[in-house]
Amino acid sequence: MKKNILVLCTGNSCRSQMAHGYLHHFASEKATIYSAGIETHGVNPRAISIMKEDGIDISMHTSNNVSEYTDIAFDYILTVCDHAHENCPYIPGNATRLHNDFFDPSKIKSENEVEIHSAFEKARNEIKEYCSNFIQDSL
Repeated sequence: MKKNILVLCTGNSCRSQMAHGYLHHFASEKATIYSAGIETHGVNPRAISIMKEDGIDISMHTSNNVSEYTDIAFDYILTVCDHAHENCPYIPGNATRLHNDFFDPSKIKSENEVEIHSAFEKARNEIKEYCSNFIQDSL
């Protein structure tokens, strides 16, 4: 039976979107993946670009609010930032909740494109490894 997995972040724009892309890729037909934020900030164009470099297309993803998914029984809820973990609204059910605070590359205060790209690449690679391990260990 397919599992329902929710990835939750603050704005559902960057880290949760990358995790959504990788979980969908690694889980294949074993899970339905959802991502949401406690706010919505739109999908970050740099997140789309860095994922495309690794062959994952998230360009059609939307930035969703967690309140849109109140009717879904989740098997797993993965928070990918401390703010979402600490401020997550109550989500009913028996979901297994896991947390990992990934660095937010969108917060880089630099005008140097190489530094910005490097930050997004670092976050992407950490999220990729986490998602791969999660799918191997949990599904």
